Amino acid sequence: MKVLIVLTSHDELGDTGRKTGFWLEELAAPYYRFKDAGIDLVLASPQGGRPPLDPKSNEPANRTDETRRFEADPEATAALAHTVRLDSVAVDDFDTVFYPGGHGPLWDLAEDTTSVRLIETTLRAGKPLALVCHAPGVLRHAVNADGTPLVRGKKVTGFTNSEEEGVQLTEVVPFLVEDELVRLGGDYSKGDDWAPYVLRDGLLITGQNPASSGPAADALIELVTRTTGTDTTGA
Repeated sequence: MKVLIVLTSHDELGDTGRKTGFWLEELAAPYYRFKDAGIDLVLASPQGGRPPLDPKSNEPANRTDETRRFEADPEATAALAHTVRLDSVAVDDFDTVFYPGGHGPLWDLAEDTTSVRLIETTLRAGKPLALVCHAPGVLRHAVNADGTPLVRGKKVTGFTNSEEEGVQLTEVVPFLVEDELVRLGGDYSKGDDWAPYVLRDGLLITGQNPASSGPAADALIELVTRTTGTDTTGA
């Protein structure tokens, strides 16, 4: 089994002068869920190379056992330093795709035509797709074969308006994930702020926040195993 993890290349937090990027826990927790299950990984980003890390995600209060493990893992840090360009990957080479969040994706991946095409092609090929926290916002331009919004009528979740308010970025982000999923006709629901909350609707898995990233990866592994009829060892 092989999974593609798609990270942001965007590092500017609007016009605040502060930096953003991907959220470390949302990469590290899934990374080790996949690795420990024997699944092969490829990391990609729009620009390739080292994607920007949201500096707040590596502050002491936001570190976890998985983030510390990741930072001490030479193989993991090397993979992060050399992500492949997103426009160089092919859906046929992967069994599934996982999108970590962070605020960065709201600016680049949400508007990236290569990312949109990857999402659409993955699901139309009958392959599962998972996105967590802000990453469900990158579904905003993805459509079904009939041109309707991909999330219309689907059970979805993502970073809540109240969580965005809690980090005081409601007026900074280009759009609010919760509002956008609702606008597109998604059957949006949420759990408690900052608590794990994961939904699956068909081949689509979404997680609400950083704490949901590991459980979303677990759900994705289970779904891929079921849809492919194979184990997760790649043997």
